Amino acid sequence: MLGLRFDKCSEFLFSASFTHCTLNFSSFYKLKIKKTKFQECIIQEVDFSETDLSEAVFDRCDLKDANFDNTILEKADFTTSYHYRIDPDNNKIRKAKFSRDGLAGLLTKYDIQIK
Repeated sequence: MLGLRFDKCSEFLFSASFTHCTLNFSSFYKLKIKKTKFQECIIQEVDFSETDLSEAVFDRCDLKDANFDNTILEKADFTTSYHYRIDPDNNKIRKAKFSRDGLAGLLTKYDIQIK
């Protein structure tokens, strides 16, 4: 599934979970999708701007070039996901979970090398 516009869906009773999906170029702009589960998905170049992803689980997902801008990620779990770039100053990440290997994705804007 490429380029899906979930942001055009009615939020009334909207809920979804994704397993083994390719969601590249899709948009979740401004949706409230708390506790959504993404399992083993390819989620490249997806727009999560201003989305409420509180307590969402990204289990073994490829988030290359996904856009997180003013996104609520409180208590979200990214521990097994990779290629994400999230600016902690521009998103709410209180109590979100990340692996040590994923820390570089939180520090991208500083243009530093982590070894």
